[in-house]
Amino acid sequence: MTDSLFYPLTFAPIFQDYVWGGRNLADKLGRTIPDGIIAESWEIAAHPDGSSTVADGPLAGKTLPEVQALLGADLTGTRNQAALKTGRFPLLIKLLDANRWLSVQVHPDDEYGLAHEDDLGKTEMWIVLHAEPGAELIYGFKAGVSKAAFAEAIANGTVDAWLHHLPVQAGDVVFVPAGSIHALGPGTIVAEIQQNSNTTYRIDDWGRPRPIHVQQALDVLNFDLVEPEALTPTPLPAQGLRREEIGRCAYFQTERLFMPAGSTFGGRCDGSTFEIWGVLAGSATLSWAGKPLQLNAIEWTLLPAALGKYAVTANQDATLVRVLTP
Repeated sequence: MTDSLFYPLTFAPIFQDYVWGGRNLADKLGRTIPDGIIAESWEIAAHPDGSSTVADGPLAGKTLPEVQALLGADLTGTRNQAALKTGRFPLLIKLLDANRWLSVQVHPDDEYGLAHEDDLGKTEMWIVLHAEPGAELIYGFKAGVSKAAFAEAIANGTVDAWLHHLPVQAGDVVFVPAGSIHALGPGTIVAEIQQNSNTTYRIDDWGRPRPIHVQQALDVLNFDLVEPEALTPTPLPAQGLRREEIGRCAYFQTERLFMPAGSTFGGRCDGSTFEIWGVLAGSATLSWAGKPLQLNAIEWTLLPAALGKYAVTANQDATLVRVLTP
């Protein structure tokens, strides 16, 4: 394999026009989006419902699944044997504009998803990029819930009586394992890091005429998730900057870095895992053996596992996320 194919990959986004979206990816984040309602921008995706296309370089025009088929472990890394066997890239990165309530929903785990939907389960996390005053989301249950009580509430249309509402503000992180009841509320924009799955079981859709999936939801809901809070970041060793872990599970680990202007973080893609970097605020330059890549808010890049050494330098005060597979 020629080394010229190992470079920081950027992608053209895929837009989804679900009913709960709006125009805030443009109005609040400055993104260029199509006309009409835009609910999601799939930033790095390799799913049957949408696959990103490489934006530039020798691989320009190829979809992420095509790149994975071409590069194999040199893209995904040796830690991702399942991805190599199935041809399915492990993760999916999105931006979500919740202009209205999302459905009250739950995602299955891998065992249930593969058995019933021929799709993986979905564990995900949200980084809140913008929140209007008073914004909230649904995350977990209120105390006293039981499967029987919640099934009765679904039947009589009173599910909200059991739902835990969590106020949020920009910078909050919410970790949503498979089985967690959840819904984003109006006035929130989040970056979502998730397993590469698009399986959702709706429990209540606020009167909108979309299918709901009561039995599947009751099968997979975790009724022990009672009144949870936003995640508390864990400090990590840094290189003259502030670095913290904001999510860790069997599928991904996520770091957030607060980088003063001129500061640099050095890393190495040693063949074990790809890395995904995103700039949430400010701008940064990613240097490697080839042409440096400048990233502005809110832009993402995928570093192949075989890339080798790299360095990220903040052009101005910047906030970045780094995603790896464990």
